[in-house]
Amino acid sequence: MQPAEKLRHTLTQAIAKHASDVYFFPKFQGYEIVCHTVTGIEKMGELSCEQAEQLIAYVKYEANMSISERRRPQLGALHVRVDKVQVHLRLSTVGDFQDRESMVIRIIYALAEVSHAVRQNKQWPAIRGLTNSAGLVVLSGPMGSGKTTTIYQLAHERQTDSVVLSIEDPVEIEEPDFLQLQVNELAGMTYDALLKLALRHRPDVFIIGEIRDEQTARVAIKAALSGHLVLSTVHAQSALGVVGRLTQLGIAKNDLEQAIAGVCYQRLLPGRQQPVTIYDWLTREELFSEASPFFNGQQKKTQMTRRWHDALRVAVDDGSVAPEVAQRYQAG
Repeated sequence: MQPAEKLRHTLTQAIAKHASDVYFFPKFQGYEIVCHTVTGIEKMGELSCEQAEQLIAYVKYEANMSISERRRPQLGALHVRVDKVQVHLRLSTVGDFQDRESMVIRIIYALAEVSHAVRQNKQWPAIRGLTNSAGLVVLSGPMGSGKTTTIYQLAHERQTDSVVLSIEDPVEIEEPDFLQLQVNELAGMTYDALLKLALRHRPDVFIIGEIRDEQTARVAIKAALSGHLVLSTVHAQSALGVVGRLTQLGIAKNDLEQAIAGVCYQRLLPGRQQPVTIYDWLTREELFSEASPFFNGQQKKTQMTRRWHDALRVAVDDGSVAPEVAQRYQAG
């Protein structure tokens, strides 16, 4: 099988599984192809060293990456059409200590390809309600839990009467109706610089891909306090943990009380027929009202609310999730 045909065959399999990433890793003998799905890592096949080297060289050529450089890290991008589905590929290659090159392909789906399960979710009206007013809405959850899909769908539903602008590092989902900006530190396109530019474009909705440090946290707070709806993500173990994480990043409680419109935690659970998204969330009033158990510390920051457990019970009752799966995710 020629490299182009092998790439297309591998991507067809990965997209059918709705995989987020495809890995080509050197092993003791030859290469292994695996993909990352909602259920974890799945093996897809094997290649000889010669076949893998030809495939990696082909992909790098198509993406205008240096074919001769096999040791240093390289990043690239490629647009392909696979079985009538237009996908954007983000590429990463690097050589190991034995000069064997590995490659990871991140599959960037169009929003219409990934948002169906979110739109059908019974909790969705409540999550959408978090965006009814200006402020910062932050989603948390582990990598691969669908946070970016959720914030894009929230923004998409506001897009009919709003200008949506995203600042990401890097762009995770393609949406032609949004103005999508990508951080490039070497070109001077930092989060802060892009935010200043973005404010001149006067968008109604900001997407800030991920709050990963103090700088991006302050950018998100600044945009929210300026009267915009800001959608972002952060790594935290619960909805309440989002506030703790932002505090760790140096944001004052006063600013959080003024800026946050709501926080949300989500997981993508293996379903009987398709992955199922489960949400837990807290509104501004629930977070900062003195009468709230979340405000005065009666509830642990890692503890799920009743909404989480109710959603798991409903998913079991309607047959979309097996009881043993729901039990495994009781703690989030």
